[in-house]
Amino acid sequence: MAHGFAIVTGASTGIGFELASIAAEEGYDLLVVADEALIEAAAADFRQHGTEVTAVQADLATIEGVDRLLAAAGSRQIDIVCANAGHGLGRAFLAQQVADWRHVIDTNITGTVYLLQKVLQPMVARNGGKVLVTGSIAGYMPGAFNAVYNGTKAFIDNFTDALRNEIKDSDGVTLTTLMPGATDTEFFERADMLDTKVGTQDKDDAAKVARDGWDAMLKGDKHIVSGWKNKIQKAVANVTPAGALAEMHRDMAEPGTADD
Repeated sequence: MAHGFAIVTGASTGIGFELASIAAEEGYDLLVVADEALIEAAAADFRQHGTEVTAVQADLATIEGVDRLLAAAGSRQIDIVCANAGHGLGRAFLAQQVADWRHVIDTNITGTVYLLQKVLQPMVARNGGKVLVTGSIAGYMPGAFNAVYNGTKAFIDNFTDALRNEIKDSDGVTLTTLMPGATDTEFFERADMLDTKVGTQDKDDAAKVARDGWDAMLKGDKHIVSGWKNKIQKAVANVTPAGALAEMHRDMAEPGTADD
């Protein structure tokens, strides 16, 4: 018998892959989704734990993509959702193509918010379910040379705090925000940030970040900042003027800083 049924988005690589691996190890049937064909290979890995795994390739920047994911769940009760899909976009905002920065916003915000609304409605109605949303400590810093990404994570960090308050009377439903720092994933390559300081520095292990998030979700914690250095960075950001934070971020994310 399966432990339950879990959905993990952005599960082909990185933190999402590790979250899905944990869910499979702990006996959950899985519905995993990503916007690339690699999700099928990832699903094969998850099935090695003896659990039932359905893989969906869909663009979660679109309402249609989220609907496709939900349709794949069918009538099954969803016990856990790890809303992890997202991506970044480095370099100067004024040089970016509209389609590129819009896709970041639609993936990180629109698709995530729509998914949360659709899965939380039945959870709240039955007063049961756990949700983990991947935010970021980047949401606490004005992201010079990563402005759109940081702005989307500021939205997610803020939105989940508000939503958590709205559903607080449904004490059987928990909503946890995972806030990692720079993590060793394909994020920086895909965001075209391999020539930056943050793109080349040592990063947190994705498996540890995922485990921190998973454990916090099971406990029903409101937030989890993974890693002591990131906890310090978040605390500093709370008391530092925005202009100074933007300059600090510029030092990490401006193209060419990897050579300094």
